[in-house]
Amino acid sequence: MRKKWLIALLAAPALVLFVFIGGEVVMRLWNWLLPTLFGWHALTFWQALGLLALCRILFGSHGRGNGSSRWRLGKDGSWGRMTPEEREKFREKMRARCGSFGEESKEGA
Repeated sequence: MRKKWLIALLAAPALVLFVFIGGEVVMRLWNWLLPTLFGWHALTFWQALGLLALCRILFGSHGRGNGSSRWRLGKDGSWGRMTPEEREKFREKMRARCGSFGEESKEGA
């Protein structure tokens, strides 16, 4: 119980520090590169933080993992819930779309 309280007390300052460092890095990189390269205006810290948030919204993963986890067909994924007939039907659809990619090595062995 004591360990959970310690983690909770350290989490808030760590989050504030993380956000501050992220805003500072974006601001300094922007102000170092873009005004001299393209003649754009320099950013304030709050504008840099807003830009960082906007990039997270537009390009972030939104809590869905690293992106490759959607395509993983493990035993806990959709592949594990398929019946053997459904798996074969899925394989046939993929063969129709993609050809027999990778099948030559299995047949030749």
